[in-house]
Amino acid sequence: LIQRRLLHEPTAYILKCCEFYGIEFYIDSRTFIPRPETELLVEKTVDFARQRFPSRNQFIIADIGTGSGAIAVSLALALPQAKIYATDISASALQVADINCRHHKLDSQVELLQGDLLEPLPEPVDMIVANLPYIKDSELKTLSPEIINFEPMIALAGGEYGLDKVHQLLYHVAEKIRPEGCLLLEIGQEQDKAATSLISSYLPQASIEIIPDMGGINRVVKAAF
Repeated sequence: LIQRRLLHEPTAYILKCCEFYGIEFYIDSRTFIPRPETELLVEKTVDFARQRFPSRNQFIIADIGTGSGAIAVSLALALPQAKIYATDISASALQVADINCRHHKLDSQVELLQGDLLEPLPEPVDMIVANLPYIKDSELKTLSPEIINFEPMIALAGGEYGLDKVHQLLYHVAEKIRPEGCLLLEIGQEQDKAATSLISSYLPQASIEIIPDMGGINRVVKAAF
């Protein structure tokens, strides 16, 4: 185990587990390791759902690019009345998400769907939540060996400006989200202005809010309808 860590293998992959949002998850090299910064995305999603749908028996959330299922499972446990679709283009990532859903006994509440971004969704949803790849191509080579040599590149590379996947997602949001819904995205450092501009161009009717993380970095973009 020590030798593996000396070779820069992430601790989460060695131990096959990590904690996220106070919950323990199975993790291996098929998926990106959930980061503490993403807990803000979950927190703001839960806050919005409780405020907007306080008395509804059920509402639907889509977690796009679910990876290990950490966001979907965290939301399902916090919002038992929510139906959650969790999509990912990677079949192997969905195998890890399935392990976590079964472990937390959420098979009936979380439905895993393979496909690109919003494409697999069978119906419009009330909320779309996504932590998509947002590392710029020019920044990939600066990442630590733990990330670049072990974590799946498909979960990291966001294109020239880091927002390629966000751009693709926004193209279809209007047809996949219900009235009075909400889109929440995690973004990288100094991407807030570009992300806001993109959202405004695709969803001009949305009210946009930028939310900083505990380090003061603008981390979550919320677009409410």
